[in-house]
Amino acid sequence: MILLLGATGYIGQAFARALRRRKDSFIPLSRNAFDYTRFEFLFDYVRKIGPDLVINAAGTPENFKADSAELDRMEMLQMNTLLPQTIARVCSLTNTPWGHLSSGSIYSGAKLFKNAKLSIQDDLAQPATHALFADHPEIFCGFSELDEPNFSFKDPTWSFYSGTKALAEEAIRTQRCYIWRFRLPFNEQDEPLNFLSQLQNGIPLHDGINSLSHLDDCVGACLDLWERRAPFGIYNVVNPGAVRTHEVVQMIQRTLKSSGRFQPVLYDGQSPSQERRVLRTDCILDVSKLLNTGVKLANVKQTLERSLEKWQPQTSPVLRTFA
Repeated sequence: MILLLGATGYIGQAFARALRRRKDSFIPLSRNAFDYTRFEFLFDYVRKIGPDLVINAAGTPENFKADSAELDRMEMLQMNTLLPQTIARVCSLTNTPWGHLSSGSIYSGAKLFKNAKLSIQDDLAQPATHALFADHPEIFCGFSELDEPNFSFKDPTWSFYSGTKALAEEAIRTQRCYIWRFRLPFNEQDEPLNFLSQLQNGIPLHDGINSLSHLDDCVGACLDLWERRAPFGIYNVVNPGAVRTHEVVQMIQRTLKSSGRFQPVLYDGQSPSQERRVLRTDCILDVSKLLNTGVKLANVKQTLERSLEKWQPQTSPVLRTFA
């Protein structure tokens, strides 16, 4: 039996769907119904029901406006950094394995293997970098699980979201758990936290180069790791390959011809008026460790095309969170 925390959030709902499809027994918990941020509550609950696995899909998402309000920052710190430490204590005391949803946003840039030398390109939104990626995508390598995060509170250009996620990883990395790093999740269902929806709804985004996570496929990959009893540790859970945001824009325009609502706003980093409008970084992650366990994921561009071909527009306003 699996205990799912954050079951009403964007990724939490995807875990619930996957567990139902697999006919796995699980208990979905939302913070509104049960305050699992309280150590004593969660400890008593886990001790009584004895789950085989605890999944932490709770948290505050990346587009939460926490860089402008102190109270919002406190909420983000509580959910993204302190809650994982609470769960780690509970699971350690009850000898319960668990999985934690982290983020690839703790990295900025990519590794470039050029002229037999490896270097870090930390800005993937520059025209020269776009041209190089178009001509030689094979020289762009992702950050692996062994690489120290370079977009955390230790870095002068951090975002608050990335800082809280990196801090949580640092605190729990020695625990008996999986740390699953997603990156800009998407699928065919129109949702506020879907990367494809954000592009279509005019949310300002870098025209950068990124790894992406098909939501349902990557949730399935996390559960596959558990079912295969793969070693605990950190896993980058993204679809193989990388894609420039402008390429995704072209895919949307080509596939959703009749949408009539598409007005992309891409941040180029050149205009002073755009400064600090986009708090996300761009990055590429290496997915080799995950694939070497035998877990299979389709290429990111194939998966994007599949999602757009099956696109289901939202007919009424929906607000999703991670909690």
